[in-house]
Amino acid sequence: MNTKLRTRSMGLAALALTASMGLAACGSEDDTTSASDETTSSASPSESMSESPMESESAEPASDAPFGPGCSGVPTDPSDPGSVEGMAQDPVATAASNNPLLKTLTAAVKEAGLVDTLNSTDNLTVFAPTDDAFAAIPKKDLNALLADKEALTKVLTHHVIGERLSPEDVAGEHETLAGDMLTVDGSGEDFTIGDASVVCGNVQTANATVYVVDQVLMPQM
Repeated sequence: MNTKLRTRSMGLAALALTASMGLAACGSEDDTTSASDETTSSASPSESMSESPMESESAEPASDAPFGPGCSGVPTDPSDPGSVEGMAQDPVATAASNNPLLKTLTAAVKEAGLVDTLNSTDNLTVFAPTDDAFAAIPKKDLNALLADKEALTKVLTHHVIGERLSPEDVAGEHETLAGDMLTVDGSGEDFTIGDASVVCGNVQTANATVYVVDQVLMPQM
């Protein structure tokens, strides 16, 4: 009788030990799963943070893009020859003729016979007065200037520098194609030439960099 009881007790003990080990194994799997979930969860913010600087960089404007309030008057359709993209395909006199801000300048360049000179010369910087800039000149004086080819040529070439100047290099004193000097003040996206201001700068054409200005720059005659 004692032998049967002993055998039964040993069997129950073995069963209890087996059950205990099974529960421990389950607990170990749960802990591993939980730790894995925590690792994945903690990695997500890090991965998100690593993506943020890239997104921030892509949102920054290109450093070689045109700038200034006057650029809003330039066509935005890339297929338009007067757009920034369109102007980049043509030499400067042709590019200016397609820009709606520069119709009077285009007429003056033709009147002075400078179209071929400007289109065929490499690496220029052109300060291009808007139509409003020419309109600010008394009509009588503007008509007299347009009728005097020599004076008109001097005024127009006073707006042209014989090297291509980026926004980082445009400030300073530069010799013009008229043979005189032009002083540009400012930095960044804020430049002036005397009382004139650059209203749309760093516009690229095939052979020149254009800075559209709000006044006609008059040389000493």
